[in-house]
Amino acid sequence: LLQHKECEEVREDGDEASDPRCAAWKPAFEAAPAHRLPDCGDVRVVHMEHLDGSFAKLFEKFYRDGLFTSLYRDIWGPVFFGTKAAWTIIGIYGGLELLFMKVLPGKMINGPETINQNVPVYKANGQLAYVLTLFLYVVCSDLCIGLYPAGILYVYLGEILGALNFFSMMLVLVLYFKGHYAPSDSDVLTRESFIADYYWGVELYPKILGWHVKQFTNARFGMMAWPILLISYAARQYEIYGAVSDSMMVSVFLQFIYVSTFFYYEEGYFFTMDIQHDRAGFYLCWGCLVWVPCVYTSPAMYLVHHPNHLGPVLSGGLVALGLFCFWMKTNMNRQRYNVRDSDCKCTIWGKPPKVIRAKYTSMRGEVKESVLLVCGWWGIACHFHYVGEILGAFCWSWPALFDNFLPYFYVAVLIALLVHRANRDDIRCAAKYGKYWKEYRKAVPYKIVPYVF
Repeated sequence: LLQHKECEEVREDGDEASDPRCAAWKPAFEAAPAHRLPDCGDVRVVHMEHLDGSFAKLFEKFYRDGLFTSLYRDIWGPVFFGTKAAWTIIGIYGGLELLFMKVLPGKMINGPETINQNVPVYKANGQLAYVLTLFLYVVCSDLCIGLYPAGILYVYLGEILGALNFFSMMLVLVLYFKGHYAPSDSDVLTRESFIADYYWGVELYPKILGWHVKQFTNARFGMMAWPILLISYAARQYEIYGAVSDSMMVSVFLQFIYVSTFFYYEEGYFFTMDIQHDRAGFYLCWGCLVWVPCVYTSPAMYLVHHPNHLGPVLSGGLVALGLFCFWMKTNMNRQRYNVRDSDCKCTIWGKPPKVIRAKYTSMRGEVKESVLLVCGWWGIACHFHYVGEILGAFCWSWPALFDNFLPYFYVAVLIALLVHRANRDDIRCAAKYGKYWKEYRKAVPYKIVPYVF
């Protein structure tokens, strides 16, 4: 898609052969039929490149050409199975991350014990893998030694998403049969429905050839791809316009801080709902392999061809607000960790913590106790850190301004996801803690936003 469009632009100004970018990318689009839109692998790519990020234009196309014709002929059909270039990029990147998981040094971390007394063990070397991945991508690109253009991922984005979509569906199918016939441990849940098992997953902690599947798909592929794509988007804007706009800088900087924080606290991720409760099925694996690279990066993706000028005041304000949101979210999690780690022998905002010691019975019949914090950030709302998550995402989407809704699609999806997650958590904790949870909800009546929800 992008090679065809941008090399046509070069051709208007001079011979395309004189432009090394087009010479390098030319083979990818030479065979594209002239009657089609240039190839793309996702509705979002067509939306960005040909429809200016406008939902109105997208729906107009669906109405004019027909929904299924548009999807099959112009969007999914051409690159549904990816291309050789896309598979090469994915293979090199995925193989590198798998290698890093094994060979890089890191502390061994015991995950949460399951009801069947299984304890997953992870090597927490995400910080080193994160730094090395970004270093290698930048150094090997034309920003340094020149093995490929730094904007190459944006150029092949549609084809990459098509390949990832196909790969993720096949991986989930493999995990379905593995869970039924060769599970890694006893934490298996079947539902007597292929669709349900395929979508939600069968195994809680599947391993293939010694690699933890969810650690790879969630952290080392999906989250690791996020910052690499941001670099590619910023580089592509520079290649097109000769400069990187302050709007792109703000958006990319805030997202980099967010992802860097994730890898800094990677050990804590092994104890989140994604890892502890969600099984390795389409919902989780496809979401991390396809949804994260496509949707989470979409504000910066939009900015490639919309280089807005924000000015120092707005840029500084967005960065300051975004950094505060990330600090608040991290500090809130730190409060809970400190209270539990010290058995309440610490202070929250200069005062002894207020807690509810909630007893519960495990599925093995053992009586255990959890500490529910009802002060500090946790006294404002059950999941007040979600406010920081949403506002932070809004800050890195704002640089796209408000001409189109598309850059804010991620924020809208994030709100829906976190509201759903808060409700799931409330139901799960009510069943787990019983009367103690009622006491907690009386002390902290709001789930996310005080006096709103």
